[in-house]
Amino acid sequence: MGSPAIKDLQTAAKAGDVAAMTALGARLLAGRDAPLAPFDGAQLVVDAASKGDAQAADIVSVLTGAGACTPQSWPLAFDYLQLAAERGWPRARAQLALLAGDRELAQKSQNGGVPNDAWRHLRKSVDIASWITPAKAQVISQRPHLESCESFLPPPICDWLIERARPNLKPAQVYDDTEDGPRLANARTNSSAEFDIIDTDLILVLLRARIAAATGFGVGNLEYTSVLHYKVGEQFRRHFDFLDPNVPGPAADLARRGQRAATLLIYLNEGYEAGETEFPLVNIRYKGRKGGALHFKNVEASGAPDRQTLHAGLAPTRGEKWLLSQWVRDRG
Repeated sequence: MGSPAIKDLQTAAKAGDVAAMTALGARLLAGRDAPLAPFDGAQLVVDAASKGDAQAADIVSVLTGAGACTPQSWPLAFDYLQLAAERGWPRARAQLALLAGDRELAQKSQNGGVPNDAWRHLRKSVDIASWITPAKAQVISQRPHLESCESFLPPPICDWLIERARPNLKPAQVYDDTEDGPRLANARTNSSAEFDIIDTDLILVLLRARIAAATGFGVGNLEYTSVLHYKVGEQFRRHFDFLDPNVPGPAADLARRGQRAATLLIYLNEGYEAGETEFPLVNIRYKGRKGGALHFKNVEASGAPDRQTLHAGLAPTRGEKWLLSQWVRDRG
């Protein structure tokens, strides 16, 4: 199977090396330097978690929360996250501290030295229902349909997402008009980071459930989540998010996976000048507070592309801008 490195992992995994089981399982789940075999990968990480591997327990928490290769279950997902924290996995501990309702204990856990049963208490204090309940939104335009939510995401979670994205930033791409796929273009000069199933954590799984509730679609309709970064002068010029059925490249993807019916943006930071999201045809420039969200529908009620949604990510003139971007398909 694949490269010599993969073959070495296979050999070690068959010999019962739990770290190799986790590493091989992760690669199979995401198709990284290995064939995409998600169910085989999931079984490997489940087995590794049962044998005591902390990272594997963290990965299984994501799979279970997302309902990927296993039935969806929030309680079981948090059981695995707690297990990973108890075994010392730093990312699991940080997530429980951020999500917990018991802020005093969460702060102590960040400073170290808490008893191991603290992770169970933190896990029990997470308010899952508040995450998956639709956030209250305010309509700011009927056509195009724009809604805002001032407090979509807690500021500490915004900081978490920025730091998770920062090491994985790459030049952002646009859809190729002639080929079925992305390409670099002068119209878009910012950078972006996407989260596949292995880069995803349980915080992001919860956030995707919250986005699905806010947009009225299922989680299965969501594309990969992206975090966008704009330095001074970087921009995404005027464009549409829908896939144009009259353009060959996007039309092929539209036929295969359905239309990009909606977009949701979360503003992850403040302290930068300019950098608004502009809708020039309706004379709207929107700039959310940290943790605020903007949701807009890319299609009309009939399902036809709404050309009033022409928009741009304007360049900051001072500071840096961070956004989370989520495209939503009309088919899961």
